[in-house]
Amino acid sequence: MELVGDVKGKIALIVDDMTDTCGTLVKAANLLKENGATKVLAVITHGIFSGDALAKVADSNIDRLYISNTIEHKKLPKNIKVVSMADIFAQIIKRVHEGKSISEVFANK
Repeated sequence: MELVGDVKGKIALIVDDMTDTCGTLVKAANLLKENGATKVLAVITHGIFSGDALAKVADSNIDRLYISNTIEHKKLPKNIKVVSMADIFAQIIKRVHEGKSISEVFANK
């Protein structure tokens, strides 16, 4: 893994569609902190969290990991925050039912 750019004194943001074992995510967070990032935030759409993934995140350099509630988890570490997708799903279902554009839901976000 190689870092491209300067993160010293900056807040780093990692964005990905999913995380399973969290090995790459934690490795990336470590690299960012080792290179001077003041905070490491991550936004992941689907948090699968297989095996010891939650323990890895809890003990990692990730200051805050935001995940959607597309997969339910009973107990999460303090550094993981769940963001509800209910409102956006409801809007999309309503628009499909009414024959309206779905892209308009995302145009104003």
